[in-house]
Amino acid sequence: MPYPYEPISRLKNYRRRPRGIFIIGGLLASIALLVGLYYVPPIHERLTWRLADLRTRIVYWLNPPDEVIFLPTQQSQVDLMVTQTLAAMQTPTATPIPPSGPTPTPTITPTPLPLSISLAGVVYVDQHNRWNYCGPANLTMALKFWGWEGTRDDVAKVVKPGIQDPELDFVQQGFWDKNVMPYEMEAFVNEHTEFRAVVRIGGDVDLLKRLIAGGFPVMIEKGYYERDYTGKVAWLGHYLFVTGYDEARQGFIVQDAYLEPGENLLSPYPEFIEGWRSFNYLFMVVYPPEREQDAYELLGLWGDPAWAKQHALDVANQEVQTLTGNDLYFSWFNQGSSHVALLQYGEAAVSFDNAFITYATLGSDDSQRPYRLMWYQTGPYWAYFYTGRYPDVISLANATFDTIDEDTLEESLYWRGIANFALGDATSAIADLREAVRLNPNFQAGLDKLAEWGVSP
Repeated sequence: MPYPYEPISRLKNYRRRPRGIFIIGGLLASIALLVGLYYVPPIHERLTWRLADLRTRIVYWLNPPDEVIFLPTQQSQVDLMVTQTLAAMQTPTATPIPPSGPTPTPTITPTPLPLSISLAGVVYVDQHNRWNYCGPANLTMALKFWGWEGTRDDVAKVVKPGIQDPELDFVQQGFWDKNVMPYEMEAFVNEHTEFRAVVRIGGDVDLLKRLIAGGFPVMIEKGYYERDYTGKVAWLGHYLFVTGYDEARQGFIVQDAYLEPGENLLSPYPEFIEGWRSFNYLFMVVYPPEREQDAYELLGLWGDPAWAKQHALDVANQEVQTLTGNDLYFSWFNQGSSHVALLQYGEAAVSFDNAFITYATLGSDDSQRPYRLMWYQTGPYWAYFYTGRYPDVISLANATFDTIDEDTLEESLYWRGIANFALGDATSAIADLREAVRLNPNFQAGLDKLAEWGVSP
């Protein structure tokens, strides 16, 4: 006869097994429910932002981006005659330049400007609930001032179409695109609307006042400092819509798409100039075709793009003699960018060498190194590539990617790709160009280069 309690013991063991199975099944069902809830659009939209933010914080904590240093490895004091000859033999194709429009004989305003003016008819558009949307938001304001009926998302569909990712499409198109270039917005206006746009560098305060007093608000590109994921005050690039000025308060009236509230803020002249300097005093004017003559008369000498480029260079030449710290870095960078605009690649390479050497000396205090600048500008790539310094192009692109949480800068991929191609590494080159056009299907320079190589996107 078996032990009397054995069947009971076995029965207990038998009954315990289903309970464990039920627990596991319950956990799996809960996980499935959470995953299902994650993809409910309202929940997914909120969580995607937070997860992306958390990921960036972790990446920046592990690899502080302001500690990344690029130093040129090739000879900087190049023979300018040789580099100019090399530049003449190669035709840049990366960034198409839209037609510049008429350049009438400049006229000087015969009457004093008003002491203050705030243009009527400004429609404020914010960039909230979008990722890196200051470009589309500001351009929408510039167009709406003249009666355009589109939205910031209409602009973004063209200038930052983004990865065709089903997981992110209903969150935001172009989610990972860090920046919209000025030439992309200029092309949007000239090719996708009935209005016209002109972009120039080397602007100044008096010019902006003259344009505003004449009824033309102005978009500028600028830098500013804000506390970032690391707790430090970090530099970022930004667009700003300038719609008035006030001499009594010594500042411009601006619409800031990022701040809350961001309407009709006063930007004091010194602060405005300091931020504007980091983008070579670049500005954009949008206008209806019937006002083109008025716009160019107000632009005066800036109506001639060649004059504007040389003027920007003259300003940078003066500022590198007087400024220090981050401002000196920006001034060296502006000098190089102006040389690139004038197709003076040898001189530009020397200027950018000085910029990056200066950058390496900057501290990590509350105005830490402006590591994001290469997210927004490409001048050094032009200079180093067209002086045959291909390894420096590649090293600079790699260093730039070390400052970002995802390698999503199509311009840096493009330049690294064509530099690798010049060095004979076609495999790496094609991979980079294909990734560039995957990130931005409207990136024409990448599409053109792949076609030139006989390779599909």
